[in-house]
Amino acid sequence: MSFDGTLVISVLALFATFYQLYLQRSHNEKSVRPFGQIDLEDRKGHIAVRISNNGMGPMILDEIRFEKDGKAYTSIKECLELDARSYTSITVGGSIQKIILPNAQLIVFETKVDEIKIVEVRKHLTPIIVKVRYRDIYGNLFILERDLKWFRRYGET
Repeated sequence: MSFDGTLVISVLALFATFYQLYLQRSHNEKSVRPFGQIDLEDRKGHIAVRISNNGMGPMILDEIRFEKDGKAYTSIKECLELDARSYTSITVGGSIQKIILPNAQLIVFETKVDEIKIVEVRKHLTPIIVKVRYRDIYGNLFILERDLKWFRRYGET
């Protein structure tokens, strides 16, 4: 009888060990997960669209897409009718990947303009939707999406 009891205890201990291993791996994976966010800024003539990583692990960007009037683009330049020299932008997709470290940002679009031009920039950004596809270090896929209608908050047409 004592043999059966020790066998049962050994098997239960083995299951408990495997369960603890599962919990530890699950915790490790969640603790290094990126948390992406699309941030918008419009302050004192400075307009920006950024992708922020507010998580604890690196954010591996696979693609940033822009949609305007039902059409998809790989670069924000294709969506804007602004002078390309008046702003900075970045393209991610295809063979171009970017990594955003924890608590860091990637500037997708940025410009500094005077009060006269700011209305025009807001007007061009408003109809755009930004879509971001990224992964964590374990290969889990995440998708972010945000429209830029926030730039229309002043009621400008």
